[in-house]
Amino acid sequence: MLINFFMTLRSERLPVTLTELFALLECLENNLAFADVDDFYYLSRLCMVKDEKHFDKFDRAFARYFEQVDTLDEMLQYQIPEHWLQKQFETLLSDEEKARIEALGGFDRLMEEFRKRMEEQKERHQGGNKWIGTGGTSPFGAYGYNPEGIRLGQDESRNQRAVKVWDRRNFRDLDDSVELGTRNLKMALRRLRRFARTGAAEELDMDDTISSTARNAGLLDIRMVPERHNAVKVLLFFDVGGSMDPHVRVCEELFSAARTEFKHLKYFYFHNFIYDSVWTRSHRRLAETTSTWDILHKYSADYKVIFVGDATMAPYEITHAGGSIEHYNEEAGALWMQRLSETFEHLVWLNPTPKEFWEHSYSIGIVRELIEDRMFPLTVKGLEEAMSRLAK
Repeated sequence: MLINFFMTLRSERLPVTLTELFALLECLENNLAFADVDDFYYLSRLCMVKDEKHFDKFDRAFARYFEQVDTLDEMLQYQIPEHWLQKQFETLLSDEEKARIEALGGFDRLMEEFRKRMEEQKERHQGGNKWIGTGGTSPFGAYGYNPEGIRLGQDESRNQRAVKVWDRRNFRDLDDSVELGTRNLKMALRRLRRFARTGAAEELDMDDTISSTARNAGLLDIRMVPERHNAVKVLLFFDVGGSMDPHVRVCEELFSAARTEFKHLKYFYFHNFIYDSVWTRSHRRLAETTSTWDILHKYSADYKVIFVGDATMAPYEITHAGGSIEHYNEEAGALWMQRLSETFEHLVWLNPTPKEFWEHSYSIGIVRELIEDRMFPLTVKGLEEAMSRLAK
């Protein structure tokens, strides 16, 4: 149990009592920490420390205790122990061996098998092709290979084949302060322009001032007009995390350029595909989201919609309810994309994956079909074509 951890805190002269210990045990029994040292750190500090002046003592005790602890079995006995999920080895498979590995037979069958093995498995497992563990060819676990499985406890994607990821992952917002190395993206975005003069009269109208002064017998008559702005309104959706990590730089450049070119710009983030909610701050994405329904009803149909993502995912994530890799979506992503396409006539998708690879991805084909082939490569030429399409 947590007796040794409790005694370590007491040895650092932390004023902890059995009341705090029982509160922590109750939280663990209610699954408030899931095989993750960071989660357990914040949960235990919340339960055990009542005054922030003791945070340093707690940190020292926590570090000292976990230097000698390799597993979380005794603390999270009702959860999947973290040491099952840690990387012990990576099995090196030849292309021929990978080709012989078959999927379980579909999304529903995969989830059914996962629940069954969760109930049956009683011990740690490494390698192999059946149990939840590390390495091997089982559809469940980390650091192995299977063309269609559930990933648990792995630092990052390796083969982009997981149907579900049973970990909490943190993404980061795009940095709109990035300065472009070239002006090409900005110039491409300028194809989508419709200028209008709105707001306060703050700009000198030179022609009208000269004309008015001449009519006024040379007496200076200054005329002002509102500044010209691009009146185009844009909704910008960025795919972040996972397979989009290699494309962060170009997305940040595009984001920076869009913030400069479009006065009426609203941006949101999503992961892999659009579902019932999106977010604007990645570090708060689990607590602060924006309903997709609200977007459909809040923004007028004259908004131009731009999706930015590699559209590379398991097909289930698009076509199935519950297919989202991170949460249970009650309606398929394809249905949400259909609603967006019907609401906003002008919609395009920018894909950072080179166009010559699109034909090799089933999910990209599905997305292209959903948006009526309005997908363009995230290159200068592709961006120009997309902006021309939106301007029609």
